[in-house]
Amino acid sequence: MNITALGYIGVGSRKPSDWEGFATGLLGMQQVDRGGGACAFRMDDRAQRLLVEAGDEGLGFLGWEVADATALDTLGARLEAARVQVTWGSAALAAERQVTALIRFEDPEGNRLEAFHGAQLAHDPFVPGRPISGFRTGALGMGHAVLQVRDAAALLPYYTDLLGFQVSDHAQAPFPLYFLHVNGRHHSFAIAGTGKQGFHHFMVELGMLDDVGQGYDLAQLATEGAPEGRLAFTLGRHTNDHMTSFYAHSPSGFFVEYGWGGRVIDPETWRSHETFDGPSLWGHERLSMPEGPRTALRNLRLQAAARGVRAPIQGLDCPWLESVARG
Repeated sequence: MNITALGYIGVGSRKPSDWEGFATGLLGMQQVDRGGGACAFRMDDRAQRLLVEAGDEGLGFLGWEVADATALDTLGARLEAARVQVTWGSAALAAERQVTALIRFEDPEGNRLEAFHGAQLAHDPFVPGRPISGFRTGALGMGHAVLQVRDAAALLPYYTDLLGFQVSDHAQAPFPLYFLHVNGRHHSFAIAGTGKQGFHHFMVELGMLDDVGQGYDLAQLATEGAPEGRLAFTLGRHTNDHMTSFYAHSPSGFFVEYGWGGRVIDPETWRSHETFDGPSLWGHERLSMPEGPRTALRNLRLQAAARGVRAPIQGLDCPWLESVARG
């Protein structure tokens, strides 16, 4: 597959400054200088990972990373051969994205995508906006992104056949839902066939469970800029990628998942399959969801619990245990 990771995300906001406190004070990202009413944030040694620009609330673009210039050329040619309109980013845009080169295109539902190579590294060490152990990025990329789409089954071949994503698993209830990987992260992308269009959430993964727990406390206390409260889903654990996480309302209306302990797979041996246990083993109560679908999801969790469904812990956040594991 040409694409190796989710490299960056761009979102729109009518008040980009609202993201400053959210991204640094809750998520723990580091704000970096950007002009023209835009904000940018670091998560690691990359110069930037999250870009917030003035505009309509929601997803601006997803930045997908490829290995080098040859891979970018190959991807661009494959898209053009499939009659997808491809635009090469200008030198000014590449400098803005802090990459060597990029192309821009859209999926069939109009979501803006970018592919790039040569992400710039920062000159200074990453300094989190609040005390955290750090984000799990590297070869796994920034995290994952999930879109709501009109017809997931119809859109799926664009991402699998054309972009080379691989399906990790899928579910058909309560609506068609496909999880796709481009590296060892269980999924870097997912599409939910809810019949709507929009950005559902992006996920960032932390280095330690306590980072998530302390963020959970902060989300429960925070109300500014979030009429329903900052917390959107309670703390819980997913069935497929085993992530322990909570979801927060972002300043742009979509959710941000804040998690730890996500599953890492071997793309060479992984076999796609259908899942039937619902999205969560426990928790993840949808606080703003209408009672009907909220109850249905809760019942799926209770049924999984009654059958004794369990999942292993994927990560170690104890230095002593890590030293034992290393021998």
